[in-house]
Amino acid sequence: MPVLILLLLTGVFGYFIWRRKTSTLSRDCRWRQQRSQHRWQCANCAAVQPGAAEPRDCLRGK
Repeated sequence: MPVLILLLLTGVFGYFIWRRKTSTLSRDCRWRQQRSQHRWQCANCAAVQPGAAEPRDCLRGK
């Protein structure tokens, strides 16, 4: 039982580390899809990115 708990904890921390390295989004990044215009717009900084796939990078200050 303790081995299973340690494996689960290791897996959870590994997932958090992997997610942090694959995205530069912060808590302030709130992307909203505008389907009629085929683009994504950040509700916080008003950055715009075209395309259908959800953005994985923060564009604040660019």
